[in-house]
Amino acid sequence: MKISVTKFIIVFLISAFAFQFISNSVLGPEVRLFPADGEWFPGNGSPIAWKGTLAIIVYPVKFILIRPLSFLGKDPDPVPPVLLVAFAVYWTAMALVLYYILRKINILKEK
Repeated sequence: MKISVTKFIIVFLISAFAFQFISNSVLGPEVRLFPADGEWFPGNGSPIAWKGTLAIIVYPVKFILIRPLSFLGKDPDPVPPVLLVAFAVYWTAMALVLYYILRKINILKEK
């Protein structure tokens, strides 16, 4: 793996925020990064077939990315940067673990 830790984390954070924004915008009732109504997994009960199918496909990824910190969304009016900072810290830790696992796999594969 010829990518630095910093670059990997930055790409991971950008990808995670983009995934969250796009999935909430497509499946939810409004275009938002984080849902206003606390519905962290939009589209699950949708009567529209393609939204229900897409929600089932992205649910495992959203469960890993969102579920551990979904308790932060219960506050009706949180301070705006709290969610961004909390998810950025959580996703940074996840990116570090993923980076070192992938690096270890790559080192073992080269031997």
